[in-house]
Amino acid sequence: MKDIINENKKYVRAVIRKLTGSSNEDIEQEVYIKTWQKLPKYKEQGKFRQWLCTLTANLCRDYFRSGSYQTRQKENGDEAISEIAAPFETPEEKLDRKTRQKIILKAVDDLPRIYREVIVLFEFEEYSLDEIAKRLKIPSGTVKSRLSNARKILSKELSFLKGEDQ
Repeated sequence: MKDIINENKKYVRAVIRKLTGSSNEDIEQEVYIKTWQKLPKYKEQGKFRQWLCTLTANLCRDYFRSGSYQTRQKENGDEAISEIAAPFETPEEKLDRKTRQKIILKAVDDLPRIYREVIVLFEFEEYSLDEIAKRLKIPSGTVKSRLSNARKILSKELSFLKGEDQ
């Protein structure tokens, strides 16, 4: 287990930082505990590091759903996190950035499932096209096509964010 931690520590921390906006030792510890618990059930269907990063991403999502996070958000307010993410933004810019993020995530959520899963795996979880093809058990060309179609739909739906007419 020590070797697994040493070999993957920087990747786990990078995923946590990317998804939470900061280092979080509690999540990191939880990742290693879950890894230790689930290691006997791990099947070599892909790269171990990818499995570990997916586990980490899932734990980050669980953290955001947790009662302790929700309570902390209510106590501290959303402003503390925004200031960490962009300390030199004006209040209007912070509100604009948050609004844009919500609109983009909503547009991704509204995509048909076949496009949504490809765009999420590629853009958010940083899978390669081949890894997505293997994971979804579809040809690589289909992944490229779905990714292209998803981007076209999102571009059309979000054109107003770029100041373009719909």
